[in-house]
Amino acid sequence: MDIKVLMAGAIGLVITAVTVPLLIPFLRRLKFGQSILEDGPSWHSKKQGTPTMGGIAMILAVGLAAVFCAGGLEGLAVAAGATLFGLIGFVDDYIKVVKKQNQGFTPKQKFGCQILVSLIFALYVYFVAGQSETLVPFAGVTLDLGIFYIPFVMLVLLATTNSVNLTDGLDGLAASVTTVAALFFTVACARQGRPGGAAVMMAVVGACLGFIIYNFYPAKIFMGDTGSLFLGGALSCAAVSAGLELFLLIGGFVFLFETLSVIIQVTAYKSTGKRVFKMTPVHHHFEMCGWSETKIVFVFSAVTAALCILSYFGL
Repeated sequence: MDIKVLMAGAIGLVITAVTVPLLIPFLRRLKFGQSILEDGPSWHSKKQGTPTMGGIAMILAVGLAAVFCAGGLEGLAVAAGATLFGLIGFVDDYIKVVKKQNQGFTPKQKFGCQILVSLIFALYVYFVAGQSETLVPFAGVTLDLGIFYIPFVMLVLLATTNSVNLTDGLDGLAASVTTVAALFFTVACARQGRPGGAAVMMAVVGACLGFIIYNFYPAKIFMGDTGSLFLGGALSCAAVSAGLELFLLIGGFVFLFETLSVIIQVTAYKSTGKRVFKMTPVHHHFEMCGWSETKIVFVFSAVTAALCILSYFGL
C-alpha cells in the first residue's frame, strides 16, 4: 500500500488521540453536553451531559491528513464533501447544546442542507471528474447511468449519512463499525487506482481508532451529529469517487439495517398497530433483549468485518 496512505492513517490517529482529551474539558467548560432522548432506553439517562461534538477532532484530523497525503483534486474533494456534511452536523449540535434540547435543525432544514451538499458533490463528480459509472459487485461489469448518475449519487450520499447518524446511538458503535467499513474502502479505493480516496479512508480509520479510546463504553465524549454525518459523508463520498456505491449495501449493511429497522417499525405500527422490534434503531432492540453495549458493538463490528471480506471478493 502507498506510504502516503499509511501516513494518512497515522496522522488521523495521532491528531484525534491528542486532540480529544483537550476537547473534553473545553466542551465541559462550555457546558456542551448531550441531551438524551426521552423515548430511548431509560438507563441512557445517566449519559446526560456527556460532552458532545467530538467529531470536530475527527474532521480536523482527516482534513489535515487529506491536505498532506491525499494529493490531487480527488482526495481533497472527498474530504471537502465529508466536511460539508460534518458542518451540517456541527450547526445541528450547536443549536442543541445552546437550547439544551435534543432537536437542533428541524427535519426539513437538516434534510434540505443534506440535499444541497449531495447535489454539489454529485455535480462535481459528473461534470468535473467526468464519472457516471458504478461497479456491480461480483459481476465484473460497470453500469453507465449517464445523467441519472447525479440523482443516484445524491441518493447514496443521503442514505449513507443518515444511516451512520442513526447508528450513533451506543458508546463506540458508529466509530467501530465505520473503522471496519473504512478499512475496506481504503483497500477498495487503492485497487481501483484511487489513491486520494484511499488516503482519506485510511485517515478515517485512524481518526476513528483515536476517537474510540475515549468513546468506548463508558464514553467520555460523544461524536454528535458533527461526527456521524462527517463519517457517513466520508464513506459515501469515497465510495462514489471510486465508483463503488453498490458496495455500501454489502460492507455497510449494518448502517442500512439500522435505517431499515426504523422504516419497518414505523410501517408495521401504522398499518397493524404492532411493533416488530422492541425499540429502534435496531441496536436498541438488542439492548432491550439484555445485550450489553460492548456486546452489540463487538457483534455489529464483526458482522461488518465479515461482509467487508465478502465485498472484497466482489471487487
